[in-house]
Amino acid sequence: MEPVFGVLLGLILVAASSVQNNCTCATDKWAVRAQDAAGNCTCTLVGSNHKVDCSTLTSKCLLMKAEMMPLKEKHFWGNPSVLLDNDGIYSPDCEDSSIFKARQCNQTNTRWCVNTAGVRTDKGDQSLRCSELVRTSQIHIELKHEKRPRALNVPDVASALKQLFESRYKLHPKYIAVIKYDSPLIQTHLYQSGSQKSKGDADIADVAYYLEKDIKNDSLFHSNSTLTISVKGDALEIEKLGIYYLDDKPPEFFIRQHVSGMPTITVLTAGFGITVPVMLRWLRRRKCKKAKIEEMGEIRASSLPLP
Repeated sequence: MEPVFGVLLGLILVAASSVQNNCTCATDKWAVRAQDAAGNCTCTLVGSNHKVDCSTLTSKCLLMKAEMMPLKEKHFWGNPSVLLDNDGIYSPDCEDSSIFKARQCNQTNTRWCVNTAGVRTDKGDQSLRCSELVRTSQIHIELKHEKRPRALNVPDVASALKQLFESRYKLHPKYIAVIKYDSPLIQTHLYQSGSQKSKGDADIADVAYYLEKDIKNDSLFHSNSTLTISVKGDALEIEKLGIYYLDDKPPEFFIRQHVSGMPTITVLTAGFGITVPVMLRWLRRRKCKKAKIEEMGEIRASSLPLP
């Protein structure tokens, strides 16, 4: 009987372990797992009780809301806005579909409009109106790795980055427009228009946010695993990150820079009829087709997040 009992006990433990694994949301450490009487597992997000699809990335809006919850518990009495609208960090309002609401606000009656990446595009008082949630269709990512004795092979770097975006961040390869490597810079350009994006596809804004958190050693994945970029067995240590967001209209660049654990945010906006200055080596001077074309002053190399 003892061997039979041992087998039964082993099966029970395996079944329990299987249920526990099924209840683990690998793509979201902020998901709260629950199991009903029938053994069905559901995952909801801290701060919003929004159900999470663990087969893909969680939306940036819901993630930011969840991340603000621990901070809200520590806010100072008498200063309700201390944690809001601070260097791009705020507790956002999300639509039922989990995307950002076009108009955001804090407890001091400040209002601002955001794009699909949650980046502020306009700011005002209660009278501010945001007619639509403007699509962020292009994201340029610059990674700078630490010095190496020799540069890596360009095709190998491109292959490694594609694999990273596809496997870790669930991004379909059709949204990876360009990957360039000029040691020590790795430049990746993502493009995803609203009409091009298929239902269930990871949004490039969510992908950029997950990557940013990985670089900051604050992974959003359940395992909190450390990001490793390996090229033919050679690990790359990333020392700088620059992320540029370009909206469909009006053209707007948002730069988030991560250096030595401290993020820095800069916003550069260009309205219609303005030539956007060259900020990236392979992004040439862009001209709007509408209205009068005027030129902006060139941005000096020293003002860019990456050399």
